[in-house]
Amino acid sequence: MFYTENIQLRKWKETDIPIYHSWRNDPEITQSTHPTLDVYRYEETKKFYDEVICASNSKCYMIEHIPDQKPIGVTSLIHIDLYNRQAKCIIDIGEKAYWGRRYGQEALAILLRYSFNELGLHRISLKVFESNSRAIHLYKRIGFVEEGKLRQSLFRNGRWYDTLLMSLLAPEYKQLNS
Repeated sequence: MFYTENIQLRKWKETDIPIYHSWRNDPEITQSTHPTLDVYRYEETKKFYDEVICASNSKCYMIEHIPDQKPIGVTSLIHIDLYNRQAKCIIDIGEKAYWGRRYGQEALAILLRYSFNELGLHRISLKVFESNSRAIHLYKRIGFVEEGKLRQSLFRNGRWYDTLLMSLLAPEYKQLNS
């Protein structure tokens, strides 16, 4: 099941590139999700789509708000390693009007169910900036565990921040969702 009452995860289409490009160049969005605050040319976003989104070891989805039939964000499993049964997880809600409405939590619930129950993965990991307290709270509520940090790896607004490394294992997921 790739949907809830509010959202669905659907495969990216090439027609999604312009909206993702606008999110990728919005400093308010990238402040909490990207290590650099670069402005990207459209060709760079297209290359990202071709090389990352369409890569064979990735599963990338648009988060679409069902009532509005509108893309509101992205979530992905990247660097999928089927031999070791692990992947890295990414999520961004790009439409700011949809922030704080738990759509990120719904999207992650769908992605994790798919990861553990359908793909048979054992471990999902992610990185999050310590300044992104809302995301950290969400990840911990879902069951992710902090397993380390990259000390002072992000320089933002005149100060250094750590990047937290978090993961969720299949047995932990199953225990929380049984």
